[in-house]
Amino acid sequence: MFPLGLVHFPGLVLPLRVFEPRYRQLTIDCLDGDREFGVVLIERGSEVGGGDARTAVGTMTSIVQAGLDESGLIRLDTVGTRRIRVVDWLPDDPYPRAEVEDLPPLVVADEHVGPMASVERKVRRALALRTELGERTMPYNIELDPEPARALFQLAAIAPLGPLDQQRLLAAPDAIELLSVLDGFMDEELVVLASRLAGS
Repeated sequence: MFPLGLVHFPGLVLPLRVFEPRYRQLTIDCLDGDREFGVVLIERGSEVGGGDARTAVGTMTSIVQAGLDESGLIRLDTVGTRRIRVVDWLPDDPYPRAEVEDLPPLVVADEHVGPMASVERKVRRALALRTELGERTMPYNIELDPEPARALFQLAAIAPLGPLDQQRLLAAPDAIELLSVLDGFMDEELVVLASRLAGS
């Protein structure tokens, strides 16, 4: 397991630079095996040194490419494959380990197309407003994946939200719940952004 200070979604790419000895060992073991590890959000604490509090829902992640950079750090290109739930945390020896179970895949049905299009417009509007405010953010015109479930996770990832809000989206039991929660987050965000642009 690789606890991080961010939320990783299935279908999305996650580049990593590995420097801690325990995660270097994790990388070696993964490359010698099935090239997979789990990523979970650190709720409290630090990525370095342990002693952190971790979320129970995360993403199984596959190493696509690995190499060393000029400073000797391991560089990984990874992609999320599926959502997982931690059943039991095992001793952190030699690195964080856990027993996990797969969560059901997210299914985006025909009845979700309309709500998803509406949420997408709100996410893009929020990104455009943040750009107008001079904030660094994802491009509002970013192209979404043609596969609906991957596109939904992509929307959750690019929406201007903090990691705990993104974690709530990752842990949503189904597509309609994810869309409903994301829609509410975006309604709140758009009110705040409009107020800031108006100088209130």
